[in-house]
Amino acid sequence: MSYGRISLQYHLSPGGEGAEVIYALRNNEKLSQNILNELAGSGQKIRKYYQKRGTANPNQDYYYMLRDTTPYEAVIIEYGFLDNTKDANKLKNNYKQYAQDVVEAVLNYKGIVPDLEYYTVKAGDTLYSIGKKFNISVEKLMQLNNLSNSFLSVGQKLKVSGEKPDISESISNIYVVKAGDTLYSIAKKHNTTVENLKALNDLTSNLLSIGQKLTVPSMNVYVVKAGDTLYGIAKKYNTTVDNLMKLNNLTSNLLSINQELLIP
Repeated sequence: MSYGRISLQYHLSPGGEGAEVIYALRNNEKLSQNILNELAGSGQKIRKYYQKRGTANPNQDYYYMLRDTTPYEAVIIEYGFLDNTKDANKLKNNYKQYAQDVVEAVLNYKGIVPDLEYYTVKAGDTLYSIGKKFNISVEKLMQLNNLSNSFLSVGQKLKVSGEKPDISESISNIYVVKAGDTLYSIAKKHNTTVENLKALNDLTSNLLSIGQKLTVPSMNVYVVKAGDTLYGIAKKYNTTVDNLMKLNNLTSNLLSINQELLIP
């Protein structure tokens, strides 16, 4: 399972403070948002996330690491400015936490609950939000950490018990073209767009050949449990009932326990 490539670096240009993330033209901003949100929770100032187009060809990424890592989702994370005393001190004292923040952001982006023994409290955290993140009740958190109240402090370490996520990536991101396939039909099947498929595969036309291998967005498989409904599953994974029905060729809302559903 590949999550892409991440480059970590520091600003060398003068006159700024805080973290930035640069992401590829072919991708969206969600992963970059996750990363900056995690860093902000650890006290780092946040500047922006953005894309940077090439000067010779504005249809290509400026940075070769973003441009040449198709189809992987690549980001460049700039933690801060070394010529800024505040940033330099933060980087010196918090680089391990910042690295952990990036890992947690990627796991969150992939829908994976990290199996950690301890969690470091960040700004804005509550026992409820931490418990929800690690599938553990507030009462259990308080017991594990001998807490007598719900007050938390930034940097405090809490013992947690992570559980395995209830989704797992199992659908290959390689699709082999069959007779009758078109970019439109493949895009519809994999809940994406023709433009996205062409960008992922560096295609300049819509022509396909039988046996051709295409990179397609990965999907997850969800195993239906007792009490599940299409509405509840759609809400949990930020999609719609219609999308789930189309993706899984369903003709009704009826589900059965242990039924496997594709999740975009």
